[in-house]
Amino acid sequence: MPRATVRWFYNHVAAWCVLFRRRDVALEYYGKMLLLDPADTVALASIAFNYAQQGRKREALATFERVLALQPGDAEANFSRGFLLQELNDHDGAMAAFRRVLAIDPDHDRALYGLALSLITTGRPEEAIAPLKRNTRVQPMSPYGWYQLARVQHQLGRPEETQKILDHVAKFEPKVARQLERETGLRAKAPG
Repeated sequence: MPRATVRWFYNHVAAWCVLFRRRDVALEYYGKMLLLDPADTVALASIAFNYAQQGRKREALATFERVLALQPGDAEANFSRGFLLQELNDHDGAMAAFRRVLAIDPDHDRALYGLALSLITTGRPEEAIAPLKRNTRVQPMSPYGWYQLARVQHQLGRPEETQKILDHVAKFEPKVARQLERETGLRAKAPG
């Protein structure tokens, strides 16, 4: 049987195993793909993702680094690496990874959000405003960026900016608006 067919089979068996929550078997088949080609970045990224899902963050990180050694311009692998670094409280490393993603794809909404979260966590809320504003332009109906932007504006003592965001969020995500009301003491204006 041709190698390409065998690889295709292993990849599909692994994908089905993931769907049926048999990550152990999926990892076995992704490993078989690597035996066919040790530079198979699809198999490596899949292994890394499965490690991350199992809470094996350091192993996932090391495996994403193998992917990036082969494909440094892989935005998703760079993002995943940044996310894992953030989870491991390495915010400087996470910010560097998210900036690499943004150099590849300036509108990568999750990298913009991740960068902002690390900036906030490291006590740099003013610097978090620009990536949060870009995040809300890319994902205008996602409440996460708006929520963090409102919190940062409130933290920086900008009640007018916070109010504008609160009023905007209240139009499409009332639960998040109520949470912001509790946190800021402001009240959303009734849509009119």
